[in-house]
Amino acid sequence: MSAVSRIAIPTLVRIKPGALSRLGIYLAREGWRRPAMFVSAGMVPELLTAADQALADEQIDPVVHQEVPDASLEAAMTAFTSLPTDCDAVVGLGGGRALDVAKYVAFLARRPYLAVPTSLSNDGFSSPGASLTVDGRRRSLPSALPYGVIVDTEVCRQAPLALWHSGVGDLVAKITAVHDWKLAFHRHGTPVDDLAALLSDATVHQFTNTPTRDDEGIRLLATALLLNGIAMEICGSSRPASGSEHLVSHALDVLVPGRYLHGIQVGVATYLVSRLQGQGTERIASVFDRTGFWDTARERPFERDTLLEAVRRAPSLKDDFPTVLSQGDPVAEVRRVLDDDPRLEGVVVA
Repeated sequence: MSAVSRIAIPTLVRIKPGALSRLGIYLAREGWRRPAMFVSAGMVPELLTAADQALADEQIDPVVHQEVPDASLEAAMTAFTSLPTDCDAVVGLGGGRALDVAKYVAFLARRPYLAVPTSLSNDGFSSPGASLTVDGRRRSLPSALPYGVIVDTEVCRQAPLALWHSGVGDLVAKITAVHDWKLAFHRHGTPVDDLAALLSDATVHQFTNTPTRDDEGIRLLATALLLNGIAMEICGSSRPASGSEHLVSHALDVLVPGRYLHGIQVGVATYLVSRLQGQGTERIASVFDRTGFWDTARERPFERDTLLEAVRRAPSLKDDFPTVLSQGDPVAEVRRVLDDDPRLEGVVVA
């Protein structure tokens, strides 16, 4: 009989309006009264006040209350080495930087981690990796899924529209990522975990059927991104969530660091990759049309030559990770798409 594998998945999940004001209740129920709090620098004061009041109401006294201005390995290691020994949990509150640093600190300290995102700009809050800057380059370092995920749908609904569009872009990337995974299996023998692939595909369907920016739409997006993190944990790989579209995004990070939101550049790359794959294009375009994603992308258009250079570099960025970009001449194919696809007018400029 083969050994049964065990995975650590979130135990505490609250995705509903008003969840932030109950943060202290959730911690108290678990017996955690000495948490370390890592919060995004420049957070909306009202949100920080609400979180602090939620803890005070339950007589919870954080041993650390630290703003996180940047998500670097150095910052995470400094936070870890100074973590008080009586810390019983780690809470990340805010955007990606704070969540990634908190996640990695919790992983190193072997403390339970609670992710409390205030926007849904990508699936990082629920992924088994921490995205940190190492020697000036963004890297995904092994960590663990959070013990708890607390999403206040009302808070996330009030976040800037561009952040919601970024989350939409990161979610639809699963359509091309799973297809790349299956291509890699058929052409190179890359193992595919059927349950992880099925779960990833299902997460997209949950939201794309109702891509609205109300409490229900926010709930569906948060749930979909969360379940995709679990899909990655199931198979021990980023394959259910990341394919050639993310390689293009990583190349853009090198070429024009910080210029675009992660999910916006991933979303545009997903659309282009779907054209190369010959699948999913209309489904992706429908979501972008219905949510207004294209309008946000046009606010800061992509330069054609930079995008083509990102496509050229993308296949070499990750060893043993074949995708649709590993075959033929992807630069020439993308150039043809840019020439003939009216949806990309104003999204990509000369």
